[in-house]
Amino acid sequence: MNEEETRDEAAKSTMEIIINAGDARVFIAEALDNIGDADYDLARANMEKANDKLLIAHRLQTQKLQGEAEGDTVEYSVLFTHAQDTLMSIMSEYNLTQKIITIFEKRDQKVGRSK
Repeated sequence: MNEEETRDEAAKSTMEIIINAGDARVFIAEALDNIGDADYDLARANMEKANDKLLIAHRLQTQKLQGEAEGDTVEYSVLFTHAQDTLMSIMSEYNLTQKIITIFEKRDQKVGRSK
């Protein structure tokens, strides 16, 4: 593989991180809407979909980092930095939404509104 093909492959892989993380964000937003409707089962289903997308993005990121750790020469990439920032932000949203589901379920149980 020549240098240009290597760069193109790296950019494609980086975009896959961003796309999968973005897809996860959509499922997280849907889960938050489900929480507003007190539909915690649907919220959890959307969070499972989000988790699947985050796992893909995280694996892609890890592959890139492992390559560098194993001695592959890696050029600095603003796009990869953006991908890492996006993934980290969305993982935080995921973790916070998981907690919100639990909090709202507990609240509803206390006030007798459990589904």
